[in-house]
Amino acid sequence: MKKVIECVPNFSEGRDLAIIKQITDVIESVQGIRLLDVDPGESTNRTVVTFIGEPEPVKEAAFRAVQKASELIDMSHHSGEHSRFGATDVCPFVPVSGASMEDCAEIAREVGQRIGEELGIPVYLYEHAASKPERQNLAKVRAGEYEGLPKKLADPEWKPDFGPAEFNARSGATAVGAREFLIAYNINLNTTDRRYANEIAYEIRERGRWKRVGNIEPFYYKGDVVYFEEGKYPDGNSDFVAGTFEELADYYQQTYDADLYTRYRSIGLDPDDLVGRPVYKDGMFTHLKGIGWVVDDYHCAQISMNLTNYKITAPVDVLEAARKLAVDRGIVITGSEIVGVVPFEAMQEAGKHYLRRMQKSTGIPARDVVTTAVQAMGLTDVAEFDIDKKVIGMPSPDGPLVNLSVSSFVDEVSRDTPAPGGGSIAALAGALGSALASMVVNLSVGKGEFDSQYEDLCELAERAQSIKDELIRAVDADTEAFNEVIAGMRMAKDTAEQLALRAQVIREGYKSAARVPLQTAKLCREVIDLCQKAANIGNMSVMSDAGVGALMALAGVQGAIHNVRINLPHTKDEAFIEEMQTEIGTLISESKKVCDSIQTQVEASF
Repeated sequence: MKKVIECVPNFSEGRDLAIIKQITDVIESVQGIRLLDVDPGESTNRTVVTFIGEPEPVKEAAFRAVQKASELIDMSHHSGEHSRFGATDVCPFVPVSGASMEDCAEIAREVGQRIGEELGIPVYLYEHAASKPERQNLAKVRAGEYEGLPKKLADPEWKPDFGPAEFNARSGATAVGAREFLIAYNINLNTTDRRYANEIAYEIRERGRWKRVGNIEPFYYKGDVVYFEEGKYPDGNSDFVAGTFEELADYYQQTYDADLYTRYRSIGLDPDDLVGRPVYKDGMFTHLKGIGWVVDDYHCAQISMNLTNYKITAPVDVLEAARKLAVDRGIVITGSEIVGVVPFEAMQEAGKHYLRRMQKSTGIPARDVVTTAVQAMGLTDVAEFDIDKKVIGMPSPDGPLVNLSVSSFVDEVSRDTPAPGGGSIAALAGALGSALASMVVNLSVGKGEFDSQYEDLCELAERAQSIKDELIRAVDADTEAFNEVIAGMRMAKDTAEQLALRAQVIREGYKSAARVPLQTAKLCREVIDLCQKAANIGNMSVMSDAGVGALMALAGVQGAIHNVRINLPHTKDEAFIEEMQTEIGTLISESKKVCDSIQTQVEASF
């Protein structure tokens, strides 16, 4: 799977659209970049830009954007409501699919170093890229803002990670970091009363709410606020009352496994000065910021949220919790809204959640899973939800061959060109076999006699879908397997040294050309096992489909191995050839044995 990275730079200009356009133009000038969103704010005088791509183009686009902003934005004349300390105020990198947080942290370090050295802008690394624990929090890094930079830069403790420790009056400083994907998520209510939206928002958000007593059912906000008193320190979540904050903190640690000192400091309260201040009740979720508001254009109140780590606090979990809270209060949730884009993994988790609740198979095509999530979450309630534009990182075939129609693909194979050839056909055969295995399973899910096998069937169908997708990608990958050989053949051969190097590159190219179809053969071999498991379910109405799937997968194994064998002699490496021959011999014998067993089962079912 290719690595997809999101970059969300914030620029200190939200009023001059011509300047914003020049910045986004240089971002889009980088090949491989997809500009997702441009969100200027006049009162904040700030624009949030979102783009994605693979690591190298993302790094280049980010640098060019910072460079252009340094040319166009003069911070000495900037004013706006939002905190800021630089022309490019922040530049975070976010893993979307196939990439790790460390990948993004390394990208942040590379881009930060380039900004500091080439543009002379002080750079601070933050969050997962931070060089020191005290620099993880962006608010601390940006404390004092632009106006406080001369003092900050003079402090040895705040020496920039990259760039000069000197005040850059025009560009200020830039915070470059790596963070989790932030999902802007709103839940729609059948009311225009903001208090009702806040009633639920305060229950679910990490900050929580003031503890109240008395008239708290069904609407908690109608109760009386509880305050700390001398010698009386109530727990926000229970009836326990301590005599001191230290005693309360011990109880909190033992009961909730959390630090109450940190909890109160995080909401701006001093644990040593709480008398007369409200007691706080914990929210249901971490990594969730939320508040209620009314959107006049939608004629409804919304619970507006930022989910700062969807892997811990997922949209589907928040929605289901909000639905229960709403029912208790006589409120109806009519749907929800994703602002901007959302990672495929978050939508996949939601789709599978609702499929499981319906006892439907979770092993269906990725787009079908996402469509289920869109419908169940009501994501078209107040705005359009275009899956292709809103969901990023969703698996999809992007090769020129697999995007052809069936008839066009067959025509392409029949032409007087060497590709697509047997290797691509072998991969396609295996993909069709895996699709049939999934079909057999999915036609069994939901039938009463197979209910006890539900979890196993879903796992089997999901694996079949995964291998199917890998083999579909292999259809195009096979046509590229010979590229290294061709590159070697095009090398210079005028001298003995050039001839020797050329021969070595060609031999290595043939090894690569052999490894690609070998991987296809291994996947097809696994498909045969999946067909065996599908046949073992015992659904007689689709037993023949399991048999056909196995035959297709066996053809994939044998066809891919033909492509391995044709390349082996050209490697001129006896050890490599022997190793490969042993492996492919085992693959063929095992594949035939299992396929024959499946055909026997199929014959017995007629």
